[in-house]
Amino acid sequence: MEMESAIMTAGEERAETGQLTETEGMTDLARRARRATVELAVCPASTRDKALWAAAAALRESSQAILEANTQDLSLSSATSEAFLDRLRLTPERVEAMARGLEDMADLQDPVGRVLEEWTRPNGLRIRRVATPVGVIGVIYESRPNVGADAAGLCIKSGNAVLLRGGSESIHTARAIHKAMQAGLRAAGLPEDAVLIAPDADRKHVAEMLSAAGLIDLLIPRGGRSLVERVQREARVPVLAHAEGLCHTYIHAAADHNMARRIVANAKMRRVGICGATETLLVDAAIAPAILPLIVSDLQELGCTFKADNAARKIVPSLPAATEQDFDTEWLDAILNIAVVDGVDEALEHIRQHSSSHTEAIITADEVAATRFMNGTDSAVVMWNASTQFCDGGEFGFGAEIGIATGRFHARGPVGVEQLTTFRYEVIGTGQVRS
Repeated sequence: MEMESAIMTAGEERAETGQLTETEGMTDLARRARRATVELAVCPASTRDKALWAAAAALRESSQAILEANTQDLSLSSATSEAFLDRLRLTPERVEAMARGLEDMADLQDPVGRVLEEWTRPNGLRIRRVATPVGVIGVIYESRPNVGADAAGLCIKSGNAVLLRGGSESIHTARAIHKAMQAGLRAAGLPEDAVLIAPDADRKHVAEMLSAAGLIDLLIPRGGRSLVERVQREARVPVLAHAEGLCHTYIHAAADHNMARRIVANAKMRRVGICGATETLLVDAAIAPAILPLIVSDLQELGCTFKADNAARKIVPSLPAATEQDFDTEWLDAILNIAVVDGVDEALEHIRQHSSSHTEAIITADEVAATRFMNGTDSAVVMWNASTQFCDGGEFGFGAEIGIATGRFHARGPVGVEQLTTFRYEVIGTGQVRS
């Protein structure tokens, strides 16, 4: 619903859209979301699961409307990158995947109320640490419209309210998805204010969210470097950072060549515009002359282009030369950096210099080398003989994810329902007093 065409009363519009009225700001939305957390935090897990099942059904029922809204967003986009358009584009299969993701979340164990640890003190006091919702979570995202459904579903499951601010590229799609999520809340008798969305992509909404200390408990930015850096720089609210996906795949000397070719093709080209796509291929010097030409040929057939260091270009002279900056670039496109390295230690040193601490992978049949690589990699996710594109909440069994956390505190890697909880301590006595 466009702001200028609003003719309902504030109360009616809230019930219909869960969006801003003409007199409200994002802080008002945050207050509404905070009130909704009171009911979410205490309602039975079965009620939250019912909301997820109903939202999944609503997504399917409104699939055509969602796809039409997405077509409108695509037609208005000025982007020319196919990788960007792929992030924005929805298909019937992708809408169905969103719905299945919500159902998968509903099937997960309730993350709220879990006893994380319990012990008894010498004086008889029983102390336990219990998982509780974070509260109000703000999600600022850009072109990928499925983020709205995933974020809303994960927050409902974990007893949190969520305030969404999508990008201008996907505004119509985001609204259509949001409508389905609120239908799920209504069906379960939960407050629709548990999932709220900004009416447009005005930057002022971001500024309000960044300064909403005391109203928003956690901010999660999902987008490019400039967005994440702005949120980290200006936020007065705790931030769960999702940095760039500068992922590396290293083919060790003991790698099975056929396995390596299959994994690299998937890690780079399955979907080039997602953060789990491999951006840099490291090849051990011991096998580079044998395997690198084959991998280049494989990827060229899939439409990939390259940026290569001097050692790689000596093996495949047709490869374009890479600059140092190329190895620090998240292409999100069909472009692959290639470097030849001399052993595990040199691979790790390259990763330390250029990685964004997202996901790294080694392909090898040597367990000692794999262990050395995995222990030496300071990234949120490290893989052995698997595509980096498995760095995904759904693939981890989380139903979906709200982002990939690359920081050091609270959560790392795919952020699912358990990572959207905090905890409280419960102390149970039998009349003890402190001397």
